[in-house]
Amino acid sequence: MSLILITGGARSGKSRFAEMLAAQYADAGAVVCFVATAQALDDEMKERIHRHRLSRDAQWQTVEEPFDPAAVVRAEQADVYLIDCLSLLLANWVFASRVDESGFWDKLKTLVDALASSRATCIVVTNEIGLGIVPADPETRLYRDWLGWMNQTFARSADQVFLVTSGIAVNLKALPGAIMVH
Repeated sequence: MSLILITGGARSGKSRFAEMLAAQYADAGAVVCFVATAQALDDEMKERIHRHRLSRDAQWQTVEEPFDPAAVVRAEQADVYLIDCLSLLLANWVFASRVDESGFWDKLKTLVDALASSRATCIVVTNEIGLGIVPADPETRLYRDWLGWMNQTFARSADQVFLVTSGIAVNLKALPGAIMVH
């Protein structure tokens, strides 16, 4: 149906905005599946995940899939998939799976293709991290570069791209004069 990308900085309101969009579909009778990419690797992250679970609509399905959300979407069990978030997914690929650049591009293509060809509406959350300083170490610079490329790839395929900052969402593709850089 459609692919919606939501980006912004930390604590910008992007996840809340994504959940608000998904709730509109749910209110119209759609089955919503929240696909969580976070892993509870420490107590603080366990608490964050717990708080996020409590904040979501109890009627939504939740699937925790830190490595392959494309498989969840391909199962076609919901009308709407909310994937939160690409930046954690990429961290899992880079730091847990240790993918190389070829593996990164393969996984990215598989994910984008699965979402773009789905009959469902897919809402994808990501972080915009390219606005800050250049990271000091090569591994973090690589992560930053790959997330930037990942976000651009999703933005090209998305029907709508929202930037959320300070709790305000703006549809970037709807702006007059918006040009997609290739």
